[in-house]
Amino acid sequence: MKRRPDDRGYEHPVPSEITPRGIHLARRRLLQSLAFGMAGGGIAVWARAMPSAAITALQPVPSPVPGARATDALTAADEAMHYNNFYEFGFEKSDPADYAHAMKTRPWHVTVDGLVAQPRTFDLDDLRGLATLEERTYRLRCVEGWSMVIPWIGYSLERLLREVEPLGSAKYVEFTSLADPASMPNLRSSVIDWPYREGLRLDEARHPLTLLAFGMYGEVLPNQNGAPLRLVVPWKYGFKSAKSLVRIRFVEQRPVTAWEKTAPREYGFYANVNPDVDHPRWSQATERRLGDGSGLFARRRPTQLFNGYADQVAGLYAGMDLAKFY
Repeated sequence: MKRRPDDRGYEHPVPSEITPRGIHLARRRLLQSLAFGMAGGGIAVWARAMPSAAITALQPVPSPVPGARATDALTAADEAMHYNNFYEFGFEKSDPADYAHAMKTRPWHVTVDGLVAQPRTFDLDDLRGLATLEERTYRLRCVEGWSMVIPWIGYSLERLLREVEPLGSAKYVEFTSLADPASMPNLRSSVIDWPYREGLRLDEARHPLTLLAFGMYGEVLPNQNGAPLRLVVPWKYGFKSAKSLVRIRFVEQRPVTAWEKTAPREYGFYANVNPDVDHPRWSQATERRLGDGSGLFARRRPTQLFNGYADQVAGLYAGMDLAKFY
């Protein structure tokens, strides 16, 4: 596929890779009209995975994940793309949008290895072609107390797991993000032991809500939101949803994750959204949805257990002390 380099040599998506905004808005209007006639129905699911990896010609297909939807209004795309945590580019919320354009997302390969029968290094197009691309509207709640509602494009991570066949000894999955000093200025910071690593229990990774995402708002992922592919685990705090993945490794022992290693009292391995377990420096009982104002005038919403997905995921933690395993 031809790419379009800018004057610095960085490659950007060609028009065929991006859904025209008019098509996306028309599809959104259709989704909204369907929602009124399908009370209690599932999420909106769209798109055919194409060998060229283009997210184009979106067509509705049946939902494989009933009930996995966000009932709130979507966060404005401009806000979702300009208020981010992506510490490889800086600590300010505006830093990813300001600096992530320097990250090259072609060519891109993801190594999937460890305790699997079929270890493999995937090209990005191979990964996009594994399954039908679906549009899923998920909430994303950050530990700092703000949240978004985003229409992600991807498919359940379980589809990739079936491709590599985890062994019976595999109990956890470790995710590693890109660490490229040439394009990521904050790698000089010692706050995190780079590269950024996250992890899930194998049953969490196999849950149908866990998404391997390639796009949002009908378009390919912007660099600042984790291009070209990222994890989305909607019932956990946002730092669990690792961005710009380059390796997925299956292991027997629980991996030590980036924030758990940096501040274990503040960021536990499980990171399930729980209004009853406060961060040591602030309450988690309420949240601010982007678009609901700022400062003293920002509207606060009650935080929902498991970010509102308790009906689907609470069984994963039956019998566990959620204050101890935070």
